[in-house]
Amino acid sequence: MLQQTQVATVIDYYNRWMQKWPTLQALAEASLEEVNELWAGLGYYSRGKRLQEAARKVVSELAGQMPRTAEDLQKLLPGVGRYTAGAIASISYGQATGVVDGNVIRVLCRLRCIGADSSSPPVIDRLWAMANALVDRSRPGDFNQALMELGATVCTPKAPLCGECPVKQHCRARLRVEKELALASRKLLGKLPVVPDVEDCGVGGCPLCPPAAELWDSSLGVTNFPRKAAKKQPRVEQTATCVLERRGRRGALEYLIVQRPSSGLLAGLWEFPSVPLAPGLQQEQQREVLVDHLQAWAGQPVAAGSLRFIGEVLRACERQRGEESGPATVGVGDLPGWLCPWRPPKSGSPPPYSLPLTPEGSPGDPWGLAQPQHLSCRAPSGSGGRSQGQRAAPALGHSSPSAPSSGLRTRRDALRDSWDHPAPTPW
Repeated sequence: MLQQTQVATVIDYYNRWMQKWPTLQALAEASLEEVNELWAGLGYYSRGKRLQEAARKVVSELAGQMPRTAEDLQKLLPGVGRYTAGAIASISYGQATGVVDGNVIRVLCRLRCIGADSSSPPVIDRLWAMANALVDRSRPGDFNQALMELGATVCTPKAPLCGECPVKQHCRARLRVEKELALASRKLLGKLPVVPDVEDCGVGGCPLCPPAAELWDSSLGVTNFPRKAAKKQPRVEQTATCVLERRGRRGALEYLIVQRPSSGLLAGLWEFPSVPLAPGLQQEQQREVLVDHLQAWAGQPVAAGSLRFIGEVLRACERQRGEESGPATVGVGDLPGWLCPWRPPKSGSPPPYSLPLTPEGSPGDPWGLAQPQHLSCRAPSGSGGRSQGQRAAPALGHSSPSAPSSGLRTRRDALRDSWDHPAPTPW
């Protein structure tokens, strides 16, 4: 849960998780939809899925015994990378192995005056070697937690508390600042010619030193370290999303939602039918692409004229590479929305995953778009539907898991409840 997420955000989720699934066996028996329901709002949903997959593997393949070394944890459990494996092995099992997270990277780069891109493979390898060499053999878990806490509370990204740092006498970044200040004073007094300072390393092309083109910024002090590579330009993607609605039992509106693939971005979550668009398509071309997609999906003709364009939603999305690397690409895309009345197939057999849903919002925001996490799924009084437990349709353009409810039901139960009545009249 703490991967890419702050402790303050995680605490409530962790407590609810442990109350619901206090053991690996209990988690292994849960459904993915139950996991997604509890995880809702925490983001990066693949973490919850991998956590459950790991629990099932421990129970079914490892006789209920967790691997006890960093090497085995990383090799045997899905979703466990180098940092997580090192943290579990040192804190839980006392293995003398280091950890390297964002806080540790910052501390070590400043201690050793490492000015190269902190995400480059040579720097990462050196930092892991340093962490493994420094870890206290008798108390590895305490040492690793202390090193991370040092970066979180003292050696912070901005305005670090260098005067309070317990290892300031070993910090080469602080020494570099003092040398720069002394050199600036001498230049000001005219005692030395104005010449650039020379790095202590003395090795040309050193993979750990700052590039020669990147000059020292005296206003930054120790926060010159670590240095990060320039962010990549975001990749822009465009997706057409179709909201299909019809009148169901007793006139209540029904919306069609489908489940995303079991792998990839937002795997297994629910959304309105959508299709990626090629860049530069005009509205009519978007309509044609969406009609083709809907016809292939539904297996019946869809009238292009029934699709009505209702607007666009901008969405920023961070995509992860691997288990715990930083955001690789931030994509900002348009999500054109189309509204279409939907007619069931002539055969009378319902398409999958069609659920009766009644959105509920404030008078000024009837669709809940101001808070686009979930739409309410309460059925109106007297509608004959259940007032709790039905899956919530996500707000336009947002793939989300089921809204939290006290009665999460299986897909089969939801489908049965949706179709145990005569076919609704097409709207």
